[in-house]
Amino acid sequence: MESSTILTADVLDILFDGRNKDYGAYDLRRTYGKRLTVSITVMLSATCMCFIGFAFAGKKEATDPTFITKDVVLESVKTPEKPVELPPPPMKPPAAPAPVKMIRSTTPVLVSDDKIPESEVPPVEAQENVKIGNMNVLNGADDDGTVTGPIGDGVAKGVIEKPQKADEEDDGIRLKVEIESEYPGGVAAWQRFLKKNLNYPQIAIDNEVQGAVVVQFIVDKEGNVSDVQAVSGPEELRAEAVRVIRKSGKWTPAIQNGHRVKSYKKQPIGFQLASE
Repeated sequence: MESSTILTADVLDILFDGRNKDYGAYDLRRTYGKRLTVSITVMLSATCMCFIGFAFAGKKEATDPTFITKDVVLESVKTPEKPVELPPPPMKPPAAPAPVKMIRSTTPVLVSDDKIPESEVPPVEAQENVKIGNMNVLNGADDDGTVTGPIGDGVAKGVIEKPQKADEEDDGIRLKVEIESEYPGGVAAWQRFLKKNLNYPQIAIDNEVQGAVVVQFIVDKEGNVSDVQAVSGPEELRAEAVRVIRKSGKWTPAIQNGHRVKSYKKQPIGFQLASE
């Protein structure tokens, strides 16, 4: 560009001097102001139209919304009434027992047949469903709960017999009891007593004899021990088992029907050699 035209030339022409002006960048820069003006004009026009539209729309009459209200009446809650309990019906009095006939029963006396009046001997049929009394009442008498009717085959029924002493000997020693006699303190105390007092016979040790000896004895009501004897077990061990039982002192007596009783007791005593 010539120096004489620089002062009057456009800035854009100076920048693109000697360059390809047909390139799109030159046209964009030349028309930038025009495009900016058009854009601003369009934006301002749209903004004005929006304001004008809002202004006209705001001139409508404002109406307050109406809310429909209705008073709600709550019904009173009725408490369910407790059902009335009716009293139980009156008890009917027990019906009076029907009267039963009564025939007289007297002490039998041995007399000849021709001296017995027929009126004194009621027939067998008349003895059914009647009471036995000291007089004849054919119209019926009140039932007081006495046994009525014929005796039957002569065997009394419903009679409570005296308990038999099947489990008791002649001298009052019980063979079977509800709670057996035992050493005071129970099994643990009995084991401690045996450990302290039982001696293993030397003859049994030499012959390597071991086993259990059952000793039978009597424990009276006071707990005293008597009649001690071994009933089973090795012979070499029986004497020591009997000695220990006699040395054991008083035992707790057996109980039968809530009372202390005299009874037999069988107590096993075990002997065992120590393993090597």
